[in-house]
Amino acid sequence: MRKNNYIFSLSIIGILYFIFGFVTWLNSLLIPFLRTACELSDSQAYFVTFAFYISYFVMAIPSSRILKSTGFAKGMSIGLMVMAIGALCFIPAALGRNYAVFLIGLFVMGTGLSLLQTAANPYITILGPIESAAKRMSVMGLFNKIAGIVGILGFGSILFSNMETLNSEIMNLSGMAKAAALDTLTHRLVVPYVVMAVVLISLSFMILLAHLPKVEEENEDSDKSGKDKRSIFRIPYLWIGIAALFLYVGVEVIAIDTLGLYAITQGISPEIAPKLGSYSLIALTIGYIVGIILVPKHISQSKALIYSALLGIAFAVTALCTSGTASIVFIILLSFAHAMMWPGIWPLAIDKLGHHTALASAFLIMAIAGGAVLPLLYGLWADCIGDRQIPYLMLLPCYLFILFFAAKGHKIGKLK
Repeated sequence: MRKNNYIFSLSIIGILYFIFGFVTWLNSLLIPFLRTACELSDSQAYFVTFAFYISYFVMAIPSSRILKSTGFAKGMSIGLMVMAIGALCFIPAALGRNYAVFLIGLFVMGTGLSLLQTAANPYITILGPIESAAKRMSVMGLFNKIAGIVGILGFGSILFSNMETLNSEIMNLSGMAKAAALDTLTHRLVVPYVVMAVVLISLSFMILLAHLPKVEEENEDSDKSGKDKRSIFRIPYLWIGIAALFLYVGVEVIAIDTLGLYAITQGISPEIAPKLGSYSLIALTIGYIVGIILVPKHISQSKALIYSALLGIAFAVTALCTSGTASIVFIILLSFAHAMMWPGIWPLAIDKLGHHTALASAFLIMAIAGGAVLPLLYGLWADCIGDRQIPYLMLLPCYLFILFFAAKGHKIGKLK
């Protein structure tokens, strides 16, 4: 690919990663906001993440089939349109304070994102040499996290303005007066999501007009006639990688989306606590920059993943053994440890798959459902014991499995 086409393609995918981050990390605000506005328990509030991330599991393979018939550009455009429809679902949900409709909107937005990610992740991986795939994905990760920071701070100032005062007032109300106050609270979502829908529709048309250059995967015909004739279900390192990605997405979402409610139990005000996710995204951004500098020039993708898993274990143990501000800081630092996990796991899992690459990418996208399952389990555990710190214990076996994949699992069954 010519250099100008390469830079142009990276720029377009960078815009899409910005959209991924902006929409995805708003969940960390919606969880505490809807918990208050819709009068939910912790486990009910974490259905926000479940509705959003389970769409990846449901839609990943259909998305790969859509992309096969439409191509990258049209598929991405359709994905953005679907996301816009999901954003528009927030209007009746907010006006009627209907939690079920909010969840439908989140599922639809996740559906659009699954189509976008099914296209963008393999695209960025095969855009250049596999050895530097983690570096390219780290650059894209910067767009993702910067968007998340912008979204959390911007939306947070709209949604949580005077929240501490409002909480006090709402607690002293009952009946119709309380319902009216909560209705007014959810109405804050209308204008931001209308604006989001307009932006997504505009980007959809922009992608269609951009004329992205085609990038071919590994030669399918030559690979099929070569030495690797195994079924995709008989490739161990891929499935270990899928499990590792499932667990990674789960712990990343837990570390950011549970932080707001956890910080409140540690004495942080309801106005400030939901915005702490921006610090987690800053930690992720710093981690991505470190990855861009170090991988693959100074350390390999697998070693970077090993160090990341070890850091995750260390920070999680420290967060569990401390309290107050110190514990919150170590939960935030978990995000630094997570920075190199996605760009480390993905290339190692699809390396040398040849004609299986597209289907494997769809399975990896399905593994994003870890962000649906693990936070919900965290919320159920927190509800059962009335404690939001002890459930962070579930992070430790996840990091140990990722460590196994980084050290040994990515080599099991790989043909030389």
